[in-house]
Amino acid sequence: MAAYHVVMVHFPIALWMIASLCIFIRALDSGPLGQAMDRALPVFLVLGVLAGALAYLLGTQVWPWQTLSSTPMGRNHMLVASWSLAYFALLAVIRVLHGADMWNGMARWVMVLLSGIGVVLVGITGTLGGHLVGNYTEVGEILRLLGWEIYTTFYVPDMTLYIIAAVSVVLVALGFLGRRARA
Repeated sequence: MAAYHVVMVHFPIALWMIASLCIFIRALDSGPLGQAMDRALPVFLVLGVLAGALAYLLGTQVWPWQTLSSTPMGRNHMLVASWSLAYFALLAVIRVLHGADMWNGMARWVMVLLSGIGVVLVGITGTLGGHLVGNYTEVGEILRLLGWEIYTTFYVPDMTLYIIAAVSVVLVALGFLGRRARA
C-alpha cells in the first residue's frame, strides 16, 4: 500500500496548491482572469478533497494503526494530514455554499488566509510523510527551530497553539468586520 499512497498524495497536493493559487488570484482580480479562477475553484477543491480522502485512507493502510499511533512521527503525520484534509474540505464547503458572494468584502481575505494555512499544513504533512519513509527535508529543521521536534514530540507545541489562537482571533475579527461592512 505504501507505493499507492506515495503516488496518490501528489494529486490532492497539486489540486490544493492550484486551488490556493486560484483563491489568491481571485482575491486580487475581479476581472476576467479572476472570474475564470473562481469558476475553476470548486472543481479543484472538490477533486482535491476526494483525492485527499483516498490518499488519507491509503495512508492508514501503510502501517498498522498501533505503529502509527505509538510513534511521534506517525501521530504527528496523521494529525497534520487530518488538519490539511479538514481545511481544504472547509474551503470547498464555503465555496460551494456561498458561490461568488464569498468574494465580497473581507470574505475574500478570509479565504486567502485559510488557503494559506492549508498550504502550510499540506507542506508540513508532506514533510512528515517524507521523513517517515526516509526522505528528509529542510522543513523538518525549520519545524525544530519553531519548537517542534518532529521525532519526539507527541503533542502540538506551544508555539503552534499560539499561532492557532492568533489566527482564530484574526478570522473572527475579519468575520465581524465583514458582517459590519455588509450591513
